[in-house]
Amino acid sequence: MHDRFFQSNSHADQMPPADEHHLSDTDSHWLRQSFVWANAARLRGNRPFGAIVVASNGRILAEAFSNTQETGDRTGHAEMNAVRQLGTARLQADLVAGATLYCSAEPCAMCASAICAVGLRRVVFGLDWPRLHHIRPDLRPINLSCRDVFASAAAPMECAGPCLVDEALAVYEDSWFSADDRHST
Repeated sequence: MHDRFFQSNSHADQMPPADEHHLSDTDSHWLRQSFVWANAARLRGNRPFGAIVVASNGRILAEAFSNTQETGDRTGHAEMNAVRQLGTARLQADLVAGATLYCSAEPCAMCASAICAVGLRRVVFGLDWPRLHHIRPDLRPINLSCRDVFASAAAPMECAGPCLVDEALAVYEDSWFSADDRHST
């Protein structure tokens, strides 16, 4: 299904990874929950991105979606909104460090930096930035992989993605932005 997105495109400066990461049943479950939040964002008129943070014991620590359109806050990315929840909850550092952030798409450079700052050490994402870039070349002001940001983090980071790519693409195929959003940056 997703192969059609990879026709020649002068805006794409690198092709997406050939293989996607395989996940455990638990990781697959939680990643699919991030797709639910991405659809919730879309239904509210926002860009279709979702995130959920789950502790190692299965406790949900944060759930969020992108709310950039409804709030006008360009930093209202799903991952940023989830990270803000962690920050205001005053959770123990070891609980956060042992948790996993699941997000419908690869975190941008801003979100990746915030993920490191809050102390998360594991990220699992659906759609990778080269695929997002191919669909919407204007989406990110900085075309930098979250892995590049995570590689410079003070603590080791684990990052799995792209994962469940066909399911992740389904979030964007029929619902990518309204006509009004196509004209905004």
